[in-house]
Amino acid sequence: MEANRTPRLRRTLARTLVALVVLETGWLSYPTLRARLLALEETPARRGQRLAAELGCFSCHGPGGGGGTKNPGSEEGTVPAFTERTQMMYVKTTDDLREYVLDGAPRRKREDPDYRAKVEKAALHMPSYRRFVTARQVDDLVAFLRAASGQLLPDEARAARGGEIAGDLGCFACHGPLGTGGVGNPGSLKGYVPGFWGADFDDLVRGDDELRTWIAKGELARVAEHPIGGRFFRRQAIKMPAYEHFVPEADVDALAAYVRWIRGGSWRPLIH
Repeated sequence: MEANRTPRLRRTLARTLVALVVLETGWLSYPTLRARLLALEETPARRGQRLAAELGCFSCHGPGGGGGTKNPGSEEGTVPAFTERTQMMYVKTTDDLREYVLDGAPRRKREDPDYRAKVEKAALHMPSYRRFVTARQVDDLVAFLRAASGQLLPDEARAARGGEIAGDLGCFACHGPLGTGGVGNPGSLKGYVPGFWGADFDDLVRGDDELRTWIAKGELARVAEHPIGGRFFRRQAIKMPAYEHFVPEADVDALAAYVRWIRGGSWRPLIH
């Protein structure tokens, strides 16, 4: 009896392993299906980022809105960026941002003869998108622009310091503006770099100790050693850096405080 049970158990284990391999292969082979089943949590800023790409904003404002595109004849010599608080030089309110999107500039600027003269001298002019976007799309674009501006920082000093460090380290290049969710990541479980809030964050981070470990080590034993999840974790193309090799422990704590501030969502009213 016992002798018959052992071969059956081995066959069952073998079938289970084969099924797991088939499932994993299918999961990796059909990224479109995977994206539908495990879609990145949709947010206004994320929609705005995608829409900005569709409207061609980055062709003038630089990759991700980082600036750098030459603009002969303009005072600055380049098209201004969305990021690194450059918006502070041009934008006073979110209504200004809406008018830049809809009409190419706020009304107060369009009615200023000196401003119009400066604009006419430049080779590249900000387009008017009023005919091409809906009211909701404008709201999404404003949410993205505010998130990418570098101006939304916590009042608490340590978290604010963490926001500055995150900008310096380029965290948003992968995790998206204000941690809204990042770029595609081939080979990963969900196909993209996770954001700093929502179900993805809650699955990956269970408490402050795990958050600091992710930042410092770039991995978490609970995830890296999981029999199935660990396989995706090891084969993903983009891997989380271990920042303990580059920043002091106090900066790791500051980054954790900043991520927690984003996860808390107290900034949300500031982007509308």
